[in-house]
Amino acid sequence: MSTTRRQVLARTGAVGAGIAFTGALTELFAGSAAAQGKAGYGPLVPDPAGLLDLPKGFRYKVLSREGGDLPSGEGKVPSNFDGMDAFRGKRGGVHLVRNHENRHNGRTPVPTVEGLTYDPMGKGGCTALALDRHNNVLDERVAIAGTAVNCAGGPTPWGTWLTCEETEDKAGTNGYTKDHGFIFEVDPVDPRRTGAVPLTAMGRFQHEAIAVDPRRGVVYETEDAFLKPFGLFYRFLPKKPEGGLGSLRAGGKLQAMRVPGVPDLSAIQETGACFEGVEWVDVPDPLAAQTPIRNQDFGPKGITHAQKLEGCYWGGKSVYFVSSFAHSAEGSAADHFGQVWRYDPSERRLTLVIVFGPSTDIQLPGESPDNICLAPSGGLMVAEDGDGAQHVYGLTRRGEVYTMARGRQNVGTPEKPEWGEFAGVSFSPDHDTMYVNCYNPGTTFAVTGPWHRT
Repeated sequence: MSTTRRQVLARTGAVGAGIAFTGALTELFAGSAAAQGKAGYGPLVPDPAGLLDLPKGFRYKVLSREGGDLPSGEGKVPSNFDGMDAFRGKRGGVHLVRNHENRHNGRTPVPTVEGLTYDPMGKGGCTALALDRHNNVLDERVAIAGTAVNCAGGPTPWGTWLTCEETEDKAGTNGYTKDHGFIFEVDPVDPRRTGAVPLTAMGRFQHEAIAVDPRRGVVYETEDAFLKPFGLFYRFLPKKPEGGLGSLRAGGKLQAMRVPGVPDLSAIQETGACFEGVEWVDVPDPLAAQTPIRNQDFGPKGITHAQKLEGCYWGGKSVYFVSSFAHSAEGSAADHFGQVWRYDPSERRLTLVIVFGPSTDIQLPGESPDNICLAPSGGLMVAEDGDGAQHVYGLTRRGEVYTMARGRQNVGTPEKPEWGEFAGVSFSPDHDTMYVNCYNPGTTFAVTGPWHRT
């Protein structure tokens, strides 16, 4: 189905109100550069320090850098800065929780801390930063350690962070002493209240992101599997749907989505395609003791798969989730450059909100966007993860794209700089500060300026 960018955005409601979704939208902005018009905050001004180029009127503060000393005295700041979110603190302050996507060979591991370490051989985890209202760092410490490949996750309605392990490595693999592939809850204010307890009932698989239905307490989960068999879209029905700190430890039931007659979501190519009567099937073995969940037997009707299920976000009365790309050469039913799906639990209805692919003209600048969040202007802010120079792009509600930031991590020579991808883009509760990570070398920035000008 051939369609224009504005037609797509109009049909999805993005022109008037913006789409509420977040997460990785790999290749959503793929293609040749397009004219950016008058949207945004103006051209980027080169940074004399060679770190971050921003529009005139904006400024940044480096909050944290990989390899530095943690003020808590627990060790060094870990590497591979990834997913992150900002939580409201006291007297205008902010608490940041930041993932560290360290694998078994991670360069700078999250320091092991008694009471906060799951597997002493795991090098991933989270750190927590406490900021005052001027973005001065008051504290920076380990929030959870001994986990692996902490990629994304998501916030809960009760103010905690769910960090997701994007791995299925079991004990005895890569030196690990415990099974991995779980979700862990992290309290951004006092991590010792949550400790390092895997939420095993929520499944063991290559987790990417989560979104919580604030009314029903249901947690939706995406599985980032880019090799066949592809990932599934899950929901977790907690025994304590009222929520609250620690409520998810009480357990619940894990189910996978089945769209009748649709074994692979990539086969659907028409924007607005709608499927009624979506089914949810109990997962036979949530712990995947012998067989990965996506390989398990879901009965004669099978189950619905999708390549690269990543971003997940609750907006309005629905959950939005993303398939960042699909390649038929790798086993998908069809090719696309990104899909955004909306599931309405009240109606049990699944709708394809946007599809980007060979038959569309969605050609926005940038390459392989990763984390995404709502911007103060009502549009979106997208962190790029690709080759060459890396950017944070903005997308207005009218479908116009603009460049918000460019990384200039001149670790090498000026002629051949080393560009680090962006991740963890998020805004303070008052929308006055954008927080964003450079994945490598790990750097966390606080960006302030005239955010409400556009």
